[in-house]
Amino acid sequence: MKILIIGGNGTIGKVVRDHLTQNHELIIAARTNGDVNVDIADSKSIENMFQKVGTVDAIVCIAGEAKWAPFNDLSESDFHIGLNSKLMGQVNLVRIGQKHLSAGGSFTLSTGILADDPVPMTTSAAMVNGGIHSFARAAALELENGHRINVVSSGLVIDAVDKYRDYFPGHNPVPMNKVVNAYVKSIEGKINGEIIRIYE
Repeated sequence: MKILIIGGNGTIGKVVRDHLTQNHELIIAARTNGDVNVDIADSKSIENMFQKVGTVDAIVCIAGEAKWAPFNDLSESDFHIGLNSKLMGQVNLVRIGQKHLSAGGSFTLSTGILADDPVPMTTSAAMVNGGIHSFARAAALELENGHRINVVSSGLVIDAVDKYRDYFPGHNPVPMNKVVNAYVKSIEGKINGEIIRIYE
């Protein structure tokens, strides 16, 4: 398959990329240093990306930002960071990308444990993750041309423990192979409209 991975150079993205490249043709999209560059918070940038890559068999997003801060410190503009990037960025990848996805192709979006098990300082990120879950389940009912859509929602991955350990006391780090397998299940399997949760 020809697979477009947005965010293929990140902590999770690079591990997924290294696995998928064994059997598939990959195009890596990133804000910088990708095969093609994209800012998912900008729908015009998404359109330009797809004009460059053409038709693909799978679109995978492992990207998106949201502000982490105490609830009472979050401004409206702080909330819009996550709304514009992680939420609408992924929505627009589907909305625009369906025109560039081959028949029977798939979308795989990314969220995280905060949708189901939030911790302090994550009000914005948790809200966005939950919105993506609802979007994907609803979009799965209406996508055409045999297109599928799923979401991979992972817990604290073992490769990010040093950076986020203090935010997630008592959480069991998730092995990277489990996370990779979740993306493989969405891309190479037949499931549709599912939230694939890997929390332990």
